Amino acid sequence: MIKVENLTKRYAGFTAIDHISFEVDKGEIVGFLGPNGAGKSTTMRILTGFLPATSGTASVAGFDVFEQSLQARQHLGYLPENTPLYHDMRVNEYLAYRAALKGVPGSKVRERVGDVIELCDLREKQRAIIGTLSKGQRQRVGLADALVHDPDLLILDEPTIGLDPNQVRHARELIKNLAHKRTVLISTHILSEVELICSRVVVIHKGQIRASDTAENLLRNHRAAGAMKLEANVGNDSAAEWLGNLPGVKGIDIERDGDFSIFKLRLEANADPSEDVMRLAMENHWPVRELQRRRATLEDVFVELTQADS
Repeated sequence: MIKVENLTKRYAGFTAIDHISFEVDKGEIVGFLGPNGAGKSTTMRILTGFLPATSGTASVAGFDVFEQSLQARQHLGYLPENTPLYHDMRVNEYLAYRAALKGVPGSKVRERVGDVIELCDLREKQRAIIGTLSKGQRQRVGLADALVHDPDLLILDEPTIGLDPNQVRHARELIKNLAHKRTVLISTHILSEVELICSRVVVIHKGQIRASDTAENLLRNHRAAGAMKLEANVGNDSAAEWLGNLPGVKGIDIERDGDFSIFKLRLEANADPSEDVMRLAMENHWPVRELQRRRATLEDVFVELTQADS
């Protein structure tokens, strides 16, 4: 559905993306991740025809986004980070206007507007002035706009930014439901959402692709480190020194909570010193309130990939 080869975008004295290549297959939900300034939005704007590239090629549904821009855009819907809406129009009027601009036949406009209003849960707000809507409701109007011409591909740039937890949950379920019939490329900073909804992850950093795989494979192959927390009453023992010398422990942060010390152990990749920690506690008669190991997450992999040479 998307094919990018050696795509580059340069500005005066700055390279936003540098010879990146990746593909998104039909039916996939792919998370496009990277820190601020990594090149995510630039890539998305090129794919959607809003920005020209310096070099390289990109295609959507087999159509070159530079040479066959109109055909490519017929197959995609785009929700930018800051949703551009006409705040003085009613929701249904705006969506009908956008449907006509996107080439929906006049006889089908009313049907398509009704479909996306239902799909995006805007039925009770369809006659509301857009400027009176909440942030979450405006975001749903933007998504309805992206869907009104029934595209094969959705490109979503930070679709949950500024939403409260309930709105984020609703957006997540909506995106998962949309993916039954469409391909989705989604950029977001909420990595827990990516793990829940994305079939694959592409990580970009400093304008270059650093990884492209499933979240499970990234965790396995990049061997991101985990952590462990021990809450114990260690008295005057040199607990921090002893814990720090255990195999697999590469650092410790310590907090106090009354008589208890809270040790946060930073671990090497795939290390699990649980047995050694419990042995120390038993040998020294430490009352243990909590011992918890946190396995590596996608966030750990993200940090590893994007901070290695920062």
